[in-house]
Amino acid sequence: MSVISEPVEDLMMTDFAKFDMPQKLHSAFGAVRAFVDDNGGLPLSEDDVAKVKTNEGDDLDLFKKMFSGARAVLSPMCAFIGGVAGQECLKALSKKFTPIKGFMYIDAIECLPDELPKTEGAVNLSPRYDSQSLIFGPELTERLTKLNYFLVGAGAIGCEMLKNWALMGVGCNPTATITITDMDRIEKSNLSRQFLFRNKDIGEFKSTSAGKAAQAINPSMNIVAHQLKLDKTTTATFSDEFYSGLSGVCTALDNVEARLFVDQQCVFYQLPMLESGTLGTKGNTQVVVPHVTENYGATRDPPEKSIPVCTLKNFPNQIAHTLQWARDHFEGVFSQAPEDVNVYLQSPSDLKTESISTVEKFLVSQRPRTYEDCVRLTRLAYQDLFCNQISQLLHNFPPDQLTSTGQPFWSGSKRCPSTVPFDLDKTCEQGLRNAFNFVVSGSNLLASVYGINGKSLSDEEYFKALVEEIIIPDFTPSDGVKIATTQEEADAENNKESGDVSAESIENLPKPSELAGFRLTPIEFDKDIDLHMQFITACSNLRALNYQIPTEDLHVSRGIVGRIIPAIATTTAMVTGLICLELYKITFLPQPAKIDVFKSAFCNLAIPFITLSEPTAPASTKCIVKGKEWNWTAWDSIAVDLGKDITLGEFLDYFKEKYNLEVSMLSQGVSILYSFFANAAKVKQRKAMPLSEVCASVGKTELPENQMYLVFEVICNDIETDEDVEIPFVKYRFKF
Repeated sequence: MSVISEPVEDLMMTDFAKFDMPQKLHSAFGAVRAFVDDNGGLPLSEDDVAKVKTNEGDDLDLFKKMFSGARAVLSPMCAFIGGVAGQECLKALSKKFTPIKGFMYIDAIECLPDELPKTEGAVNLSPRYDSQSLIFGPELTERLTKLNYFLVGAGAIGCEMLKNWALMGVGCNPTATITITDMDRIEKSNLSRQFLFRNKDIGEFKSTSAGKAAQAINPSMNIVAHQLKLDKTTTATFSDEFYSGLSGVCTALDNVEARLFVDQQCVFYQLPMLESGTLGTKGNTQVVVPHVTENYGATRDPPEKSIPVCTLKNFPNQIAHTLQWARDHFEGVFSQAPEDVNVYLQSPSDLKTESISTVEKFLVSQRPRTYEDCVRLTRLAYQDLFCNQISQLLHNFPPDQLTSTGQPFWSGSKRCPSTVPFDLDKTCEQGLRNAFNFVVSGSNLLASVYGINGKSLSDEEYFKALVEEIIIPDFTPSDGVKIATTQEEADAENNKESGDVSAESIENLPKPSELAGFRLTPIEFDKDIDLHMQFITACSNLRALNYQIPTEDLHVSRGIVGRIIPAIATTTAMVTGLICLELYKITFLPQPAKIDVFKSAFCNLAIPFITLSEPTAPASTKCIVKGKEWNWTAWDSIAVDLGKDITLGEFLDYFKEKYNLEVSMLSQGVSILYSFFANAAKVKQRKAMPLSEVCASVGKTELPENQMYLVFEVICNDIETDEDVEIPFVKYRFKF
C-alpha cells in the first residue's frame, strides 16, 4: 500500500474548525491513488468509489466528492498549491526558512453544490471551462462569466487575480465587464513579480497592459482599463450608476487608506469585497459579504509608532527619518499651506490663528507671479533648509559641545551635521543630482499650486542660468534661538509657535474681496507620481547628506515612504488562489449564505503557518423604533427614495410620520444642515429648500452631475418617550 494511504501523524492543520479534515482528506487521496493503481487512470464519477476498498470510519460522502471531480483542474487551487510548493522548492535550494513537515491538505468543500453534477463520460477536459463544469455544473459555471467585477489595482496581486479570472472565465459573457483602475506605470523592477508584464511594457500603464495580457489568455474577457485614482475626485467616472451595475469589488492595493475608501463604497452600494494583501512571505485574505460578515473598516490595526518630532527636526540618524521629514515638508508647503490660504479666501473667520503668517507669505511676501519666481523661492528654500538651519543648529550646539554630565553632546544617535553647499552638478552615491532635482521638482510643484506652467528636467541650461542670477542673502546665526532636544521641548515649541503671530502679518493680509475668484491648488502627496517622489527623494537625500546618512535612490525611497515591502510571487499566488475560492462561494451559494462557509486566511510561508478562519460577524446596535426592537449593523441604512428631491421640511416630517422620530440634528459630511438650536430664520429658509440645494448651499460646493444619492447622519429621539434613538445612516436619493 502507498504511504499516502496509511494513517500518519504529521498532518499540518490549516483550518481549526475542521480538526478531523486533514486525516479524512489523507484517506480520500489514498483512495484515489489506489483507484489509479488498479485502473490506470483517475476516477470518472462518484460511482467509482465502489471500485476501491474502504475502511470503517472513512467519510464516503467526501470520497464521492473527491472521485467526482478528480479529473478537474481548478485555477484557484492550482494558484494556491503552486505558491506553497514554489516556496518549498525555494527553501530546499536556499536553505532558508522552515519546510513543511509531513503532509499539508487544504479544502474549500463549502464551494460544492448540494447535488454533484453528472459526470459520466467526461474524460477529455480540453475545453476551457470543462473542469469547472465537472465540479460545479454548467449553470453555475455560466454565472462566473456574467460577473461584473471591479479590480482596484493592477500590481502583483492584480496581475495574478486577472490571470485566475481569465482561466475561470470571469467577465467573459458579452453582457459582463471587468473594470480595472491603476494610475501606475510599469517599471523594470515590476517584471520580477508582476508576471503579466514584459520588457516592451515598461513605461506603459499597468491597467492597460494587464488587461491586454489577460485578454491574450482568454480573448472572451471583456475589460475596461482606467488610469484613475479611486477617491472622491473620480466620482464622475466611478459613479452611482457604475457601482449599481457591479457584482462585487476586488482590491489589489498597497495602502490602508485606499482600502478604507473602497470599503465605504462597498458598504454604501451593498457589494461584496474581496480583500488580500502580502508582506514578503506573509499573506492574508478577507472576504466581505453584505449583512453576513463585518466590513473591512470595522477593525483597525493599532497605529504605528511615530518618530519623535525632535529627531525629525534636528537629530535624524536613519534614511527613514529624513524621508519622513521630507514628506512633512511636502505636506506643509504644497498641501496644508494652500489649504489654509483657500480657507482664508473663502471664510476668513475660519482661519486658525497659527496659520496667519503662512497665509501672509503665500499671498504677499512670498507669492510667485512667474515661473522664475518659483525657481527663486525654491533656491532660497534650499539655502534655508540645508545651510542656514544647520548653521543655526551648530551655533547652538557646536561640534565640541558637552552635556551637563560632561559627555559629548554629538554622540550616540545624535549625528553632528554639516551644511551642504548648493551645487547643481554634485551627485550622491546613487548618481542623483539632488540639488538640481530639488530645484526643478520643487519649482514645478510650487508652480502647480499657483497655476503657473512649469519646466521639465531637460531644460538644464535654463535652470543653471537662472540660479546663477539669484542673490542669496548672507546668514548669521542668532543667539537666543531655542532648539528642542527632547520631545517635551518640541511640543512646547510647537505650542509657542501656534501663538506667535506678528501684527505686521495681520496687517499685510489682503482682503478676500481683493482676490475674488483666486484660489490655490493644494497637492495631495502620492508616492506613485514621479514628480512628488523626485522632490521627496532629493529633499531626503540632501537632509541625509547634512547628517552623513547613506542616501537612497527614488525606487528605495518610494518603498520606504509608501511602507512597501516588495511582493514575492509565491505569496501572491497563494493569496489570490484563496480569494478566488471565496469568489466561487459568493457566486455559487444562495445568498445570504451562512457565515461559516466563508474563510479568511492568515499565512506565513516562511514558518510555515497557514490557517483559515471564519470571518467576524458584523457588530449590531440595538434601538427601539415605533416600539419595536431593531438590531442594525454597518450594512444597514435607512433608504429615503420618494421619487423626487424633497425639501428639508418634508424630510423632517417624513421621519415623524414613518418612524415616530424627531430629528434634532441632520448632517452631511462635515456640514450641519439642520439643528434644533440653529438660527430660527435660517432654519425656516432651509426647510423650504430641496435637500440637494441645502447640501450645496451649506457645503459651498456643487454636487456632481451624475450623483444620485446623498448620505446623511441623523441624531434623533423618540417623540413619545423623548429617548435618544441611534439609527444607521440615511441613504437619500435626490436625482432620478
